[in-house]
Amino acid sequence: MTIATESTPVAPGRPISDHALNDHDLPHTSTVTPAEDMRTMMLHSVSWGAVFAGATVALIAQVILNMLGIGIGLSAVDPAGNGTPAASSLGIGAGLWFVISGVLAAGAGGYLAGRLSGKPSTSTAGYHGLIAWAVSTLVVLYLLSSAAIGIVGGALGTASSAIGGVGNAMGGSIQTAAQAAAPSVTKLSDPFSGIESQVRGNTGSDPAALKDAAVTAMRSAVTGDAAQQADAQEKAAVALAKAQNIPVEQARTQVQQYTQQFKDTAAKAKAQAIQAADATARTVSQGALFGALALIFGALAAFFAGRGSAVDPTVTRTAPTVLSPRRA
Repeated sequence: MTIATESTPVAPGRPISDHALNDHDLPHTSTVTPAEDMRTMMLHSVSWGAVFAGATVALIAQVILNMLGIGIGLSAVDPAGNGTPAASSLGIGAGLWFVISGVLAAGAGGYLAGRLSGKPSTSTAGYHGLIAWAVSTLVVLYLLSSAAIGIVGGALGTASSAIGGVGNAMGGSIQTAAQAAAPSVTKLSDPFSGIESQVRGNTGSDPAALKDAAVTAMRSAVTGDAAQQADAQEKAAVALAKAQNIPVEQARTQVQQYTQQFKDTAAKAKAQAIQAADATARTVSQGALFGALALIFGALAAFFAGRGSAVDPTVTRTAPTVLSPRRA
């Protein structure tokens, strides 16, 4: 029985044709021995012990440098206000120090990771430094997110307990407790709150029904449809006249004053909201920019520090064997 083979027989002394050389089915030989393959894999393998050691050093260095920055920053603040830098200057300085401290910490961790990896390859040692930076960054992000979640959850829990305790003790509603705890927020969201207090205060000891009717009519006059504003203002004037027992003409004057007060308060609240939104956007943008710079420069510092810490290969030299001379 004859077994067909995929190799092409070549006669002794006959040159191999180009077809045979380009035949992919022919067995190929490699000049790399299995021992050399094993050394290559060992050379470029990841040493996780070195990575975790470098990440730990990077985290500790980051903590130390941040504490140093906080100490220097707080020492520049004067409670009396004499010589204290502006808030914008402090923010920029804190951002720059955050970038510098991140680069220094990443460089220290990357150097140690590359050195402890024991790899004589500069690229492999550099990648160890980069991986150590990535691990330390993930740990920092996890701690920051956990702290933020804990702070928000604790604040919500405290606020809920406080509101519930006030409601149970005084029998008030949650809305009343929240308004009592944060009157500035209530005034900002409802410009009519100040007008309502004035209307109720000017009605003296009149029945509550007249006060409620005057407040309702006045709210409709300042917040209602512009097409029906004249009719609503007239109804509000009549309601105010009944509640305060004053002439309708005088009540119309008060309605005009309350309407102008409402417009001014609403415009002021809108301007404050726009300013707050702009300040928040600038702060978030500045923080994101400094964070991105810290991450980019930190990664570069870790890689090049690890690359520069590659060890020199250890070469074992044996003394030559000295043969004793033959005896004559």
